[in-house]
Amino acid sequence: MDRNILIVDDQRDILRLLHSTLDTLKNTEIKIFEAPSGEEALLESSRNKVDLLITDYKLPGMSGVELMHKVRARHPEAKVIFITGTNDRKVREEMLNAGALATFDKPIPLADFLDVVERGLGLVQTIFPPEKMDGGGPVVEERHSRLSDLLANFRQDIKAEAVFMLNDRGLVQARTGKLHDASMEVSLISTLMSIHSASLKIARHNHQESFDSYHVFRGGDHDLLFIPVTPMYALLVAGNGLATEERILETVNGLLALRTQVEKSLKSMGVTGKLRLPSDNTTTPDSPSDLTPATIPAAVKPADAPPSPEMEALLKDAASKKAQANDTDDFWSQAAEKHGSKPVNSEVMSLEEARKLGLIPSDGK
Repeated sequence: MDRNILIVDDQRDILRLLHSTLDTLKNTEIKIFEAPSGEEALLESSRNKVDLLITDYKLPGMSGVELMHKVRARHPEAKVIFITGTNDRKVREEMLNAGALATFDKPIPLADFLDVVERGLGLVQTIFPPEKMDGGGPVVEERHSRLSDLLANFRQDIKAEAVFMLNDRGLVQARTGKLHDASMEVSLISTLMSIHSASLKIARHNHQESFDSYHVFRGGDHDLLFIPVTPMYALLVAGNGLATEERILETVNGLLALRTQVEKSLKSMGVTGKLRLPSDNTTTPDSPSDLTPATIPAAVKPADAPPSPEMEALLKDAASKKAQANDTDDFWSQAAEKHGSKPVNSEVMSLEEARKLGLIPSDGK
């Protein structure tokens, strides 16, 4: 079934950028139409069905919100994505309250944009495709359903907006609810997993026996709480008022209890995650900068290792070359002493040479 997308923006370069970005999905069911103004967009919507409207907030003649209402009068099921160059929070709230699928500030984060398009049109996701926790099958689906139930029950208990379980590659393993604005979900998850990776390194350097770290972000669209389950998995909770002084302890304690339950559920699926510390023989440093003397076994430290036969030969050869260089220096020093008294001008004879030839008396008179 064809899905029609109408892009509306008075800037030609934005139209080209969004069109070419949508082309990267390589989905033959998607048909893309363009319009540089609200009036032309309405004309296009009278000719073709619109499944997704992507429009700038500020357009010549009318606003993007006005255009959305007029397009939906013809196509009630049309989804809408707004693009704006303003950071005004009230404008953003106006667009979301009007029923927009997402809003994006310029410059547009293309990965988030494609993710929202795929979810809005119900396409098979190519940006962050869903993962199966095991080899698939009824048993795995049942266990995955149990994990989703854990998140849903927790969300209901603490009155959160959304709860996600993420893996170390930034893929959503299970989720319940949704963020107030899903526009930046891909970027948010990617950034949080960077924090997860950094926390793991800190735990290693700190020689922790367990991987415990907590990250609280208060205010904004949501209060966000981010906590690891294992080195491979983490939990994200989003909601209003979860990190206030009155509720923070209750929220964290509930989150710790959820982590324990999720960890047990993962173990029942055969998923384990052990924190590898620098003292472990199996630990491989993440980067050359991690190769500090404390992490290098004593048996392979350069100071304790005898030179190889090849190195011995190179050292002897270097010593021989140094001796030859000293001999050469001596030769040139002697030559300079022997001939240094000779005049620079070849036509001038020294006094010593004149005495030898008898041109002047030996007593100099």
